[in-house]
Amino acid sequence: MPESNDILAVIMGGGRGSRLYPLTKLRAKPAVPIGGKYRLIDTTLSNCINSGIYRIAVLTQFNTVSLHRHITSTYNFDTFHTGWVQILAAEQTLESLDWYQGTADAVRKQLGEIQVTNTEHTLILAGDHLYRMDYQEMANFHIENDADVTVAVQPIFKEDAPRFGLLKREEGGRISDFVEKPKDKETQEKFISRDDEERPFLGSMGIYLFKTQVLIDLLKGYPAYDDFGSDVIPHAIKSHHVFGFDFDGYWRDIGTIRAFYDTNLELTLSNAPFNFYSKKSPIYTHARYLPGSTVEDSHLKDVLLADGCRIRQADIRHSVIGLRSRIGSGVHIKDSIIMGADSYVIKGTSGIKVGIGEDCDIEGAILDKNIRLGKGVVIKPFSRGTDIDAEKYIVRDGIVIIPKNTYIAAGTRITPEDI
Repeated sequence: MPESNDILAVIMGGGRGSRLYPLTKLRAKPAVPIGGKYRLIDTTLSNCINSGIYRIAVLTQFNTVSLHRHITSTYNFDTFHTGWVQILAAEQTLESLDWYQGTADAVRKQLGEIQVTNTEHTLILAGDHLYRMDYQEMANFHIENDADVTVAVQPIFKEDAPRFGLLKREEGGRISDFVEKPKDKETQEKFISRDDEERPFLGSMGIYLFKTQVLIDLLKGYPAYDDFGSDVIPHAIKSHHVFGFDFDGYWRDIGTIRAFYDTNLELTLSNAPFNFYSKKSPIYTHARYLPGSTVEDSHLKDVLLADGCRIRQADIRHSVIGLRSRIGSGVHIKDSIIMGADSYVIKGTSGIKVGIGEDCDIEGAILDKNIRLGKGVVIKPFSRGTDIDAEKYIVRDGIVIIPKNTYIAAGTRITPEDI
């Protein structure tokens, strides 16, 4: 088993995150809140810590302020610990005036920082996936097979094959071929790697463990390769020993508004496929020291409730209620994500309290942080596939999103019948 100091984890901080807009209007994708109190990047950082990997670099570029603030205020090891979480922001240099052009290009531009860590292996991770994984098991597999590159793979259902990069794995675990999102059945059949009628394919999870010298050689030797998934890995399969490491646990790529919405609402169920209740492998986040939530004369069913909330005479079903949420009397909330607030009163709003005013009716919506809804606001979902861009709200795939810091006046109706 490799020592923890032999592995450097490099977490990709994400690009523009346009498919998660407007949640990414003011923040990087890994900084988007999830599960009421966490950020997307918390799961990846926590997986590293729980796996004994304490040298972590986060590569950032777009809308980085909140992500930087969260990382620097949360992930601080004490002075007796040799580990660190370091932010490597995109920068213009004498060698390059360009920003990161892709995942591989981002790592290429930081190879100097990677080399000075003197680690034998480099683990490349995404900062916007939700999963719990022990990377040491992958590292053991990597070492045992003397792999140049190890790719984490997950079984894929037949119907999902056109949405994934598929890997062909031979007996012994070595990857022999790769195809990106194949549409035709004939191509798909060439990539069957499992004796399983329902899940015969293996899809890449975007998790790569390299021998550091191999990573350096590939990135320096092929400067036109900007992306790991579509450029570096397919080439490495032809020239190096690339192996596939099995992971059959819960894993979600939070890449779209629909994926974000469905994943959050899954967390509200008693039999949720992923939960944050693990003593052995906890998910860490910023310690806020908020009081417990108070709920007065209300009905809650299948609700994930965070700290510091005040709920009064409300009916809430199948929803996530985030930090510091204020919900007035007579409010009905269903199938919605309420992200809460950064504070109870936002400066510059004449003291108007953040939260949901009396008698609001909200269904099928995402309310970003620091939202103020006046009395009697009604929000209802649209049919799937509906996209609308309005001044104070966005509709994506039928889901209504109220962007961060928005004020919606009393009596406003955002419904299919009123638009």
